Amino acid sequence: MDLDIRVLRSFLALADELHFGRAATTLHVAQPALSQQIRRLEGELGVELFARTSRSVKLTAAGTVLRERALSLVAQSERVIDEVARVGRGEQGRLDVGFVSSALPLGPVEHVQRFRAEFPGVHIELVEGWTARLTAKVAQGELDLAIVRDPDVVDGVRLTPFRRERFVAAVPHTHPLADRGSIRASELAGDPFVFFPAEAGELATERNLAPVLAGGRAPTIVQTGSTWTTLLHLVAAGIGVTVTPASTVLVPPPGIAVLELDETDAFSELAWASRADDHRSILRAFIAAD
Repeated sequence: MDLDIRVLRSFLALADELHFGRAATTLHVAQPALSQQIRRLEGELGVELFARTSRSVKLTAAGTVLRERALSLVAQSERVIDEVARVGRGEQGRLDVGFVSSALPLGPVEHVQRFRAEFPGVHIELVEGWTARLTAKVAQGELDLAIVRDPDVVDGVRLTPFRRERFVAAVPHTHPLADRGSIRASELAGDPFVFFPAEAGELATERNLAPVLAGGRAPTIVQTGSTWTTLLHLVAAGIGVTVTPASTVLVPPPGIAVLELDETDAFSELAWASRADDHRSILRAFIAAD
C-alpha cells in the first residue's frame, strides 16, 4: 500500500496526544474525520494501531513501530519539499559560472562571495576563459552563466549588459609617447601591436581596435596572448603596444605607461551570458547579488 503523508501526520498527531479530540484540534479537522482516517489506515495495514477504551487511547505494539517509522518518513518528506522550494527560490543547487580574466578588477569574485553568503546551499564552480569560448559553453549547456566582454551574438544565448568602460592605450615606458598624458589612438597605428587571436571574438576585436581604425590604418599584430595579463607583460617587455579596457591596467605591470585616448567614444561592455530558455530563480538571484 502507499502511505499518504497526510494520513501519517494525522496518525502522529493522535500518537502524540492519545486523545481524538485534542488531536483533531491540533490538525484543524473534525473528530469524526480523524477517526475515519485512522480506521481506514488500520484497515489497510490489517492491524490495530491504537487500543481504545471509553476512557483512554493507547498505542499498540504495531502502533509504536509505525510511530517510529512515520516520524522518519514525514521528516524526510518535509526535507524534500523544503529542498525543492529552496531550489525554486534559488537558495540551493549548483551553478557553473564562467568569467573573463579582464573582469576580475571589477569584482566578480566578490560578487560570488556575496551570493555565497546569502545562499550558502548553492555550490558555485568558477571557470576562466575568453569570451567566445565561454559563450559557446553556455550555449552547449556546459556553463549556466558567464561574465563576458564584448560578446558576439550566439544562437540560444541571452546577453544582459551590465557595465561599460572606456579604452586606454598601454605602451612600454620607453615609447616616444609614454610621457604624454593622452594621445589619439591613431598615433599608434604604425606601432607593432599585441592582441588576442581572432578566435577570441569578432565584436571584441572590432571594439578594441576601433579607436585605432578610426584613423584609417589597421594595426599590425605581431604577437597574440590569451589574457590581458599576458598581453600587458608583452607590452612591458617592449614587444608591442595595445589598446585595452581601463580596468585591466588599474594595477599595471612595471614598465608600462598608460595613456588616455582622445577623440573616441569607443567603449568595452561586460555582460551576463545565459541560455535564452533558462529562467531559473537561481540565475536571477545570482545576477542580483549586490
